[in-house]
Amino acid sequence: MRQGITLVELLITVTLVSLAGMIALPRFAAPLASLRVEQEAHRIAAAHTRARMIAVSSSRVALLRIAPDSMTIRTVSGGDTLLAWRGPGPAAAGVSLTAPNRTLLFAPTGITYGVSNGTWTVAYRGAVRRVIMSRLGRIRIERQ
Repeated sequence: MRQGITLVELLITVTLVSLAGMIALPRFAAPLASLRVEQEAHRIAAAHTRARMIAVSSSRVALLRIAPDSMTIRTVSGGDTLLAWRGPGPAAAGVSLTAPNRTLLFAPTGITYGVSNGTWTVAYRGAVRRVIMSRLGRIRIERQ
């Protein structure tokens, strides 16, 4: 009776496992892309909520800037703006962002003013979500 395995047996096993992996991995790509896009869309919505809470809690105007590389919230104090929060943008996760090029303004009451509505489109490998912010501050995430 022999112990161990031969090189041929090992090569056959590795070949079969890699073939099974090549068949199974593409089936997981679409759900993983959808999860990544969903996560980034929720991060944008969370930044909107965070800006509102910072404006209310500090009793100052808050400025939310959503860009592909970063998301920032600044508060206005006199003539200066102070950084209140900074987070990575969707590009840090490899996700593309199509967004309006403007800053959202939140009054100290938490209500947005100015041009405060917009649609941010987040996409990754065929999975697309739209984050829609209404003028009243409601956030909706839609599949496309």
